[in-house]
Amino acid sequence: MAVSLEQMKNYLRVDSAGDDDLIEGLLTSSKRQCMDVARIDDEEEYDKLENADIAVMHAAAYFYEHREEADCHALNLTLRALLFGSRKEGF
Repeated sequence: MAVSLEQMKNYLRVDSAGDDDLIEGLLTSSKRQCMDVARIDDEEEYDKLENADIAVMHAAAYFYEHREEADCHALNLTLRALLFGSRKEGF
């Protein structure tokens, strides 16, 4: 299952539509980031992972809340922990 805009807005507690485009972009880039961390190229395969949605929502929320000072290294460490059981040895 992929994270919808409405699910993400609920997770972020955003009620207005003003940031919809930003949030959609963050969801797209966060999913790609998570797929890279999990070392999975296929979206359908990634969507079947147990923690896939949580990882994407965490990454998107992190980027949304830390727009000015995001620490991608720290985020990747967290994503590795979330996706550790599903992470492949290599591409």
